Amino acid sequence: MGGLILLRPWWLAALLPLALMLLWIAWRGPDAGGWQRVMPRDMLRAMQGLGALGGRPPGWQRLLAPLAMAALVIGLAGPALPRRDAPVLAQTDAAIIAVDLSPSVAEGPGLGEAQMAAAGLLQGLAGRPLGLILFSGEAYAVSAPTDDPATLETQIAVLATDTMPGPGSRPAAALSMAGEMLAGLRRADLILISDGGGIDAAAEAEADRLAAQGIRVSALRLSGVAPEAPPVPAEALDRLTRAGGRMLPADQVVRLAKGLQRPGALRRDPVLSALQYRDLGPFLAALAILPLLVMLRRQA
Repeated sequence: MGGLILLRPWWLAALLPLALMLLWIAWRGPDAGGWQRVMPRDMLRAMQGLGALGGRPPGWQRLLAPLAMAALVIGLAGPALPRRDAPVLAQTDAAIIAVDLSPSVAEGPGLGEAQMAAAGLLQGLAGRPLGLILFSGEAYAVSAPTDDPATLETQIAVLATDTMPGPGSRPAAALSMAGEMLAGLRRADLILISDGGGIDAAAEAEADRLAAQGIRVSALRLSGVAPEAPPVPAEALDRLTRAGGRMLPADQVVRLAKGLQRPGALRRDPVLSALQYRDLGPFLAALAILPLLVMLRRQA
């Protein structure tokens, strides 16, 4: 059960009085209807051996109540396992990778270059929640920021010429979608992987809006383009970088990833931290019912 944690560990303090109760039960001995307080111990044992005294019998039956309490306490402590499929809902420094799959990229050597650059970002930004957007004429959210990059690696590996359903190149759509996905975070990063095509006034306006939200915009420029693609100025992506972001060639992905590292990137909202784990506490607490049912059955 690797990765097991306790969501409410302070409840374990209740095990101390429970241990004291067990010691008291062991010292007190079996109940004999009150005769154990007035009879010598040897006489009491002899009378019990003859069957002359009733009351609760000794042994495991005296441990039913402490056993039920122990199950309840451990359940309240909240043992839990990490949920690998849970998206990150509250992070201070998430990052989204937006990959250009317009025809100028997808139908030329830029596709493989984009895949390598995206994979390099997954490694270079390890430890941060990462999301993925694909765009051409429209933008599509592949994944919200998540702590499990393995899902993104699979998506990036299967990118192909026909992945996007329509032609065109609208970085503005990707910028707008990233703003919606990162809304509410105090700081975040958006990294465009593109040849720079389709950058217009709308894209620049969206970049300004992201910077106002505290989102740093950076870019990796692809050098390989389709033969029929119109030429794009090398500095086109520079027009989108904001809030301290940089534009670098795609083969310098490691350098860009190092420049994007910031301290304090993984602080979580304590209110939402429990959503990242599968709480086993209710199931363990429910086990307290079993010894209680045995006790009730004996009393009946």
